[in-house]
Amino acid sequence: MSAPSRSDVPPTSIGVDLREEGVVVEYLDGRTTLYRGVPESAEGSVTAGPGKETHVLVTDPTETEGVMTYVNDYKTDDEILEESGVGRVIVEDGERDEVFPGVIVGREGQRNEVVADPEIAGGRVFVFVEDGWTEGSYEIVEGPEDGLDAHR
Repeated sequence: MSAPSRSDVPPTSIGVDLREEGVVVEYLDGRTTLYRGVPESAEGSVTAGPGKETHVLVTDPTETEGVMTYVNDYKTDDEILEESGVGRVIVEDGERDEVFPGVIVGREGQRNEVVADPEIAGGRVFVFVEDGWTEGSYEIVEGPEDGLDAHR
């Protein structure tokens, strides 16, 4: 029996609560997740190590809502993503895709990269990188020095 195929799923606006202990995301199905810790500031981009899950959250200007997309997630069923409001984008090695205005994701080898300019995105850009043992939270606080066009 073969595994179900995974495809791109568009995100829907979900709830966001920025707290001292981290970033809380409230999914459309009522579940919540806490991404622990104050996100580390990053300039221009965040690159996830091999085997790490990569989640990108872009808030609206009020910082109470946002859209979240999983990058190269092959585990979560399309139906679960649709019910939760989370999107998914699949990018192949060497490819790049602009998932939101001002936010580009790409893949180089086994690593996912998120390049963003929060000014163009119109809100805050968070990247959560995790596996079964570690979690990392980042906020891209300014665009890449060479501009977004260099990464398209």
